[in-house]
Amino acid sequence: MPTTFVSGPVKVRVPATSANLGPGFDALGLALGLYDDVAAEVVPDGVRVAVTGQGAGELPDDDAHLVARAMRATFDALGGQPSGFAVECVNRIPQARGLGSSSAAIVAGVQLARALVVDGNTRLDDAGALRLAAEIEGHPDNVAPCLLGGFTIAWTEPAGARAVSLAVDGRVRPTVFVPEERGLTAVARAALPGAVPHADAALTAGRAALLVHALTAEPALLLAATVDRLHQDYRAEGMPGTAALVGALRAAGVAAVVSGAGPSVLALSEPGADFSVGTGWLSLGLGIDVHGARVARGRLGHAERDPVAAGRKS
Repeated sequence: MPTTFVSGPVKVRVPATSANLGPGFDALGLALGLYDDVAAEVVPDGVRVAVTGQGAGELPDDDAHLVARAMRATFDALGGQPSGFAVECVNRIPQARGLGSSSAAIVAGVQLARALVVDGNTRLDDAGALRLAAEIEGHPDNVAPCLLGGFTIAWTEPAGARAVSLAVDGRVRPTVFVPEERGLTAVARAALPGAVPHADAALTAGRAALLVHALTAEPALLLAATVDRLHQDYRAEGMPGTAALVGALRAAGVAAVVSGAGPSVLALSEPGADFSVGTGWLSLGLGIDVHGARVARGRLGHAERDPVAAGRKS
């Protein structure tokens, strides 16, 4: 069946995400109330990408851009490529900081391509969109909360990625501390050993199970539930400032973890007013996004084109 494209632009809002959450390595993720807005439409020829905000002047403006690459992969899955397309990105999610900027770009591309095909959501359903996004990203822990919202548990079967989304207890209050320096997931993964002691694996598995209960029903257990021995200690040498802040927050009774592969830090409860994170960190008190990626028809509006995110500079 030939592929028919819609006329006019479509747009999507995609949330930042924090993966791992301590013991939930490559499985658990949380959608946060910080967003990229992306719009696209079919054009007669070529691929053009305009970026405002985070990554402006650094990211590619053509087929090499991750949103465009995800759109191309999705159009292939949907049965055909358009003559060309133009993309407008308003980025607020910090790049290479462990807050899911790449997953947001991938999910945006997948959802925009689905929306630009007349029967795109039928040809590629929501489960298929998750599988495709995870294939492009390489793992599902960030794309799952970006697509679904809330607190997600993701896993991979022979047929591909799957995930469920759970509601988070209203007493959970995420705060993200974003440093000036960047990090790369590949570098952080390279620091991990090929094997870990059985006792460490058993402890972390138990805490990951407890974390599901703590996030959804009993936040008083979050400090105990966020203990991890699978990945954070091994990555500490490459992110000494991140490791020091996580340690200081936990010593103060705050359930803090490395956000994704770092170097940002996620606190799941608010630090006391007398706690200081020192200089060089942007503190963002963020809500939990419960919707995931949201698609609509039309161009980005004035408010959607504002690249500024609220935050408290520490």
